[in-house]
Amino acid sequence: MSRYLFSNVAAETAGRFSVLEERYDPFSTRQLALTGVASGWRCLEVGGGSGSLGDWLGARVGADGEVTVTDLEPRWAATRTRPPQVRLLRHDIVRAPLPGSGYDLVHARLVLLHLPERLSVLRRLVSALRPGGWLVLEEFDCGWTPVLAAPDEETARVFERVHATLLGLLEQAGADPLWGRRVFGAMRAAGLTDLAATVYAEAWPGGGAGIALHRHNADQVEGGLAAAGITGRELARFRAALADPVFVVNSYPLVSVRGRRPAEATEATR
Repeated sequence: MSRYLFSNVAAETAGRFSVLEERYDPFSTRQLALTGVASGWRCLEVGGGSGSLGDWLGARVGADGEVTVTDLEPRWAATRTRPPQVRLLRHDIVRAPLPGSGYDLVHARLVLLHLPERLSVLRRLVSALRPGGWLVLEEFDCGWTPVLAAPDEETARVFERVHATLLGLLEQAGADPLWGRRVFGAMRAAGLTDLAATVYAEAWPGGGAGIALHRHNADQVEGGLAAAGITGRELARFRAALADPVFVVNSYPLVSVRGRRPAEATEATR
């Protein structure tokens, strides 16, 4: 399996998925709706996590459609009640054969960012589309998360140091924290047309639902942060900032890019 800093078997996974579902699902569903997804469509949801977006797609395609939700660790999505047109698979998008082809829509959120093989996976996802089918990729650009307000300069400095160290751990694991800003160009290079992109971000105050994502992530890799030089005092101050309403940080911008496989398939996308 591919390396993944935030393993989905960890206890912090449930909290991370809860934040993503609450803060980003409304945006993601609006972007998916722009593809025209409707009754009878065949959809592939890669790295489906909690399964919330797979459920939304299942409601859109109805009983005549089909939604396949995949994940390295599908147990989180398995706790949800699914309609019969939504199936859940344990699947490694890097190593295993694709679970199907000729999809009307393929979607992945915050998956390719973590994969060193992201460009080859992108090409595989394009190949899974029917001619005219849609690919929607949604990825963070972790390079723009400014502190918007803080009780003092030291608190802002500590947050930025801990966060930068965490991004360094991501890079060491093969992730690209800036992948969000590269997705549009990568999808165009993969031969997709009718490309469009939208970016979503919001302010996250301390103690709010969104900023908890930073806490869950830091808790999961606390040992790695310490090994990289983050002191216990710094981590304590970081956690205190996340609980302080006076502290506000910009959320991770989520870049949503959609594009279509050309109606006349080319050799580059086969």
